Amino acid sequence: MNKNNRNERGFTLIELLVVLAILGLLAAIVGPQVIKYLGSSRTQTAQIQTKNIAAALELYKLDAGRYPTSAEGLGALVKAPPSDTNWNGPYIADAAALNDPWGKPYLFKSPGDHGEVDVYSYGSDGAAGGSGEAKDVGNW
Repeated sequence: MNKNNRNERGFTLIELLVVLAILGLLAAIVGPQVIKYLGSSRTQTAQIQTKNIAAALELYKLDAGRYPTSAEGLGALVKAPPSDTNWNGPYIADAAALNDPWGKPYLFKSPGDHGEVDVYSYGSDGAAGGSGEAKDVGNW
């Protein structure tokens, strides 16, 4: 080897493996915490969205004098039902806002079990009941 090659410095394989091990340990410790917060944030987002949809339903009722029927559904907030001449919407600008954070459409019941209207999602599992991220979320 000539004189210039011996003076070059670099990382040894052992040093690189130690750094990778430390990064792996950090990922193992921090990863589950991040996933836990992601799950709870979706549930909180669904809670806020159901309340926003319920507020849009109140505006619909002010204009039409009634809530949309269960058959008309939440789509009545975006596009006027043929039977409603007093519709003054859209009450929600984008139909995509009628989907929960898990990509499923919000469910709507009029009259509701918890109030005049119920807007709800069954959570991540799409089934009634559950806990954690799979719990039901509604405007009640």
